[in-house]
Amino acid sequence: MHKDIPTMDNLPEPVVRPSGRKISLVWLIPIIAACIGAWLIYRAVTEMGPEVTISFESAQELEAGKTRVKYKEVELGKVVKILLSDDQSHVLVHVQLDKQAEGLLSENTRFWVVRARVAATEVTGLSTLFSGAYIALDPGQPGAFTDHFKGLETPPIVTSGMPGRHFTLVTGQRGSLDVGSPVYYRQIKVGEVVAYDLGPEGKMVRFKIFIKAPYHQYVFKNTRFWNISGFDFSLDAHGVKLKAESLSTLLMGGIAFSLPESTGRGDPAGEEDVFTLYADLAASQVKHYSFKTRWKLNFKGSVRGLAVGAPVEFRGIPIGKVVDISVEFDEKLSKFNIPVFIEVEPERLISNRPLSKIGELRPIVDQLVAKGLRAQLKTGNLLTGQQLVEFDIYKNAPVRLADWDASPYPSLPTMPGRIETVGNQVFKILDKLEAMPLGNILADIQDILHNIKGLSHSPVLPRTLAHLNTVLDDLEKLVDGFHSEVTPEMVKTLQQAQQSLTSARTILDTNSDLQYSIRSALDEISKAARSLRLLTDYIERHPETFIFGKEKE
Repeated sequence: MHKDIPTMDNLPEPVVRPSGRKISLVWLIPIIAACIGAWLIYRAVTEMGPEVTISFESAQELEAGKTRVKYKEVELGKVVKILLSDDQSHVLVHVQLDKQAEGLLSENTRFWVVRARVAATEVTGLSTLFSGAYIALDPGQPGAFTDHFKGLETPPIVTSGMPGRHFTLVTGQRGSLDVGSPVYYRQIKVGEVVAYDLGPEGKMVRFKIFIKAPYHQYVFKNTRFWNISGFDFSLDAHGVKLKAESLSTLLMGGIAFSLPESTGRGDPAGEEDVFTLYADLAASQVKHYSFKTRWKLNFKGSVRGLAVGAPVEFRGIPIGKVVDISVEFDEKLSKFNIPVFIEVEPERLISNRPLSKIGELRPIVDQLVAKGLRAQLKTGNLLTGQQLVEFDIYKNAPVRLADWDASPYPSLPTMPGRIETVGNQVFKILDKLEAMPLGNILADIQDILHNIKGLSHSPVLPRTLAHLNTVLDDLEKLVDGFHSEVTPEMVKTLQQAQQSLTSARTILDTNSDLQYSIRSALDEISKAARSLRLLTDYIERHPETFIFGKEKE
């Protein structure tokens, strides 16, 4: 074999050299993209907040993927899904919130839909006509965490984070008050009603109001709140008065507050303090007492016009009210009684010492009843015929005592009302008229008329009438003479008497000359009488003076 031809034995050895690049530059792009995606996923997961479920009556203007959730106009999430509830009575809105909204969620958080609304107080949500409706959030007071909420159908008044205080007002009826009704202090709007609900057992209505700072400092423990809804119409001695707080109170009502005129400032009111909401200003100014007693009044006549709530007065001063009216049949006497139950505040009359139980009143009440304390029905309003219970002292009242063993409350004596008394007198007069022999009287009158008729046909009647005419002519002449002769003389005499009285008045005047002369003459006579008395005494002691004369002293 030729030695220049390479064979397997004389082949050169390959030289292996390591390369400087392990990974191709082509792989950098997907690696970087993967890192960015992982970062975005991590950031999205770490910044994603909780998903909450909100129930609403309907999904009107709500849309998955578009409707936003906002707090103070800051977007905190959006609606991701809308479903019907299992019973199909409402909708369930699933909302994905941001991480920063996690601290705003608690059992006190409220959600509602903000859309264009027109109410009596204001027009809200007009911006949603262009941007669409959104769900608003109010964190409320801190509480336990939850992710299920019941959305509000009506937008609430948001006071979270605002300076001021919340108070609770309790009343019997809601009236025209609503969420957003204004609260006034000296006719300045200082707050509004933020919520209302029924109290325990549904016996009262509770209003939650918010008073903005710095006006909340004018609310004290003894502050009185009253309803100023509509207008106040009154008719009294000063004339007709028509008063309204503002135009808004005529439409949706309102509340006002102030301190009673008879009391001073108390301690400042605290957050969530409870107050009574009175019906009007007059009711709020009335002094209230904690000690109240109930009494039974038995009336025998009709109580038409008396109703539950009618005032109980003592000589025109309110001391209580009527709480119940019923009817009872007395089997022993076979007659009906009408018991009227009243509630009285004794401290309105007995204010010189504190009272805490009805037993302390017994000696006082027995003493008053013994002096004639009685209850009587009186007309309180002539136009409507409404009646009231009036207490007074009647000195000539029949002797009766208070019945402390009456059931269910002690009984006080009563007197018939004036109308009832007049009615009884009328019936007595009618009874007397009925007892009179009217038939005999009519028969006698008929006989007299018959005799007069017979006399008219008698021949003596013409002569009698002629003589009567003559007498009347003479009487007329006498009267004419009296007017023509006697009357002028009487007038002249009266004029002279008047002149005489004037002269006598002049003479009797203490400053007249005649009076001065008379006084001077009386003084002289008094001096002469004194001198004569002295002379008489001297002669009595010295009778020899008539013979020897008066000796020199």
